[in-house]
Amino acid sequence: MKCLIVYCSSHGTTEKAVQYLKEQLLGDILTLDLKREKLDLDLSYYDKVIVGGSIHAGRIQRRIKKFIELHHDALIETDLGLFLCCMRDGDTAIEQFNNAFPRDLRKNSDALGLFGGEFLFSKMNFLEKQIVKKVVGVTTEQSNLDFEAIKDFAAKINHLKSFV
Repeated sequence: MKCLIVYCSSHGTTEKAVQYLKEQLLGDILTLDLKREKLDLDLSYYDKVIVGGSIHAGRIQRRIKKFIELHHDALIETDLGLFLCCMRDGDTAIEQFNNAFPRDLRKNSDALGLFGGEFLFSKMNFLEKQIVKKVVGVTTEQSNLDFEAIKDFAAKINHLKSFV
């Protein structure tokens, strides 16, 4: 079985989550970072498609939004997983997730995941650091990447009928 993981990683946290996810999944897995690759591809080649990104200033990356817009109809028709890396939890994280992905895709998804996140000051530009300090009150690097959530998400994807 062939699985495509489409993501966008700004500072490396989402890429780290994707690499861990890839290790947990069965089958042939291709990862595609939209920061480095093009948006246009044939999704019908894949049995499963996973789409994910991270939250910056309350929104998912534009490249993920654009990918979803371009491939919306194909994503509705495939076995789909959606994930989000973010530092918030509880209702705020759920709200960010719901704002990141269209409702019909969320309803059609076989797996939904909140993977936690990181503040990596060493990879942020000056403006990003100032925003995090002002809005969140954080001044040092922090990580709450949730590897158990990633494992649970992978288990859901692995148990879909086209992987069995």
